[in-house]
Amino acid sequence: MSKVTRDGSKSKGCRYGVLLGVVLLAGCSQPQAKAQTQSGGAGTIEAINHTKWAINHFSVNGQSGIDTIGPFDGGGGGCCYGVPSVWKSGMTARIDWETGVGGSKGFPGFADREKYKAWKKQVDTQKKQHSAVAVLPDYTGQKTCGITVHFLPCDEVKVTTSCFTYGSPSYPIKLPLEMKEPKVCPK
Repeated sequence: MSKVTRDGSKSKGCRYGVLLGVVLLAGCSQPQAKAQTQSGGAGTIEAINHTKWAINHFSVNGQSGIDTIGPFDGGGGGCCYGVPSVWKSGMTARIDWETGVGGSKGFPGFADREKYKAWKKQVDTQKKQHSAVAVLPDYTGQKTCGITVHFLPCDEVKVTTSCFTYGSPSYPIKLPLEMKEPKVCPK
């Protein structure tokens, strides 16, 4: 039961109790707790970008991958992603991302506001929103460690839950880092 002071406000003890409750609830609502209870192995959300475009932001099933990823680069670090302990055919992950210019070519600096605004407008016009559903590969009998999203030319993605790092002989996706986009993308 909360104490109310003469002026009608709640006492410090009550405010600290409410604050503690909010902190505890916030900790309980983190995706990591969900991933640990359903997971065959939880880990971070990582990405490898095989394109000339920057990945401004991305998410897997609504969970942020955190980093901006430059062209032909890797990154991520969002927490957390876990898969069910038993793989089933047809399992998927929804990937949402934004691409944009992968560099600062033509950046005029901030001194001339009009030149900066014109440059920023040009950069912003090249941003595109994307969404794809990727099939989770069979991980039966394997340790899983989060998810790694591979951003490919033609706005395609591949994913893996492998614990091996990109480029290692045991890593399941063997695509080169720098991939050229074809003149016509298959649809």
